[in-house]
Amino acid sequence: MAISAVAQQGIKVEYKESMPSLRADTLVTTSMILHTSPESSLYYNNMSLYVDSLTSTPEGKKRLQEMQLAAWKVSTPDGSFTLDMRRPAPRKTVDCYVTKDFSAHTVKFYNKFGGEQAWYSEPIEDMVWEVTSDSTETILGYECFMAAADYHGRHWTAWFAPEIPISDGPWKLRGLPGLILKAVTDNGSSFTATGIETTTSPVPIVYQPYSYSKTDRKKALAEEEHFRNNSVSTLAAQGIKITNQNGTAYEAPKFDRLRHALETDY
Repeated sequence: MAISAVAQQGIKVEYKESMPSLRADTLVTTSMILHTSPESSLYYNNMSLYVDSLTSTPEGKKRLQEMQLAAWKVSTPDGSFTLDMRRPAPRKTVDCYVTKDFSAHTVKFYNKFGGEQAWYSEPIEDMVWEVTSDSTETILGYECFMAAADYHGRHWTAWFAPEIPISDGPWKLRGLPGLILKAVTDNGSSFTATGIETTTSPVPIVYQPYSYSKTDRKKALAEEEHFRNNSVSTLAAQGIKITNQNGTAYEAPKFDRLRHALETDY
């Protein structure tokens, strides 16, 4: 009842995002946030947003460098110091942002494609879901109903909570009569809500959007696949050779769209 009443202001949901790893038959998990309101939403990584907010001003950049130096600095017995960048420090590791503007019916997707920051826009197309009302799952104390849909080459199964009357969800997913708290697709990728809270703060912005160049969705996805599968040879052509610890030539794992990409229709 409380969530339903405050849903007209704003909700923040934390998701565990799991994707197949390129290097082994394992899943890479990332903590992501969906901040959604009746007008718009942003899907983002909290640390990346924090770092981007700092680097958006000269004062913030200086503060970030100071925090990183303090974390990485290792003093030696002779009074000098070294830097160990393996130590935990504020840094951006996730480039993805997804904004949804419900009044303009648009989605903007920000990421790195081919090693370069870019963004594209596409219309919010309500996914054609088929709801299975007799199949339910309890997530974070909410009774969720199952629904299925095909989207950009993947078959998705999702669980949504009618008690939370927001037609939104993680990543680009939306279009159900309730917030999507879990979604899985046919390559093993998944989004699972691990926490939820109401909020009166505004939906965050994407910092420095001018640093992203405009692109096309299918073009961007194709460029990213090409970049991942040719990064070692590209660096070698520039005179940069990557080797394993034993000195042998490094072979990057192959990026297979059917195994690793959330969208395969490019």
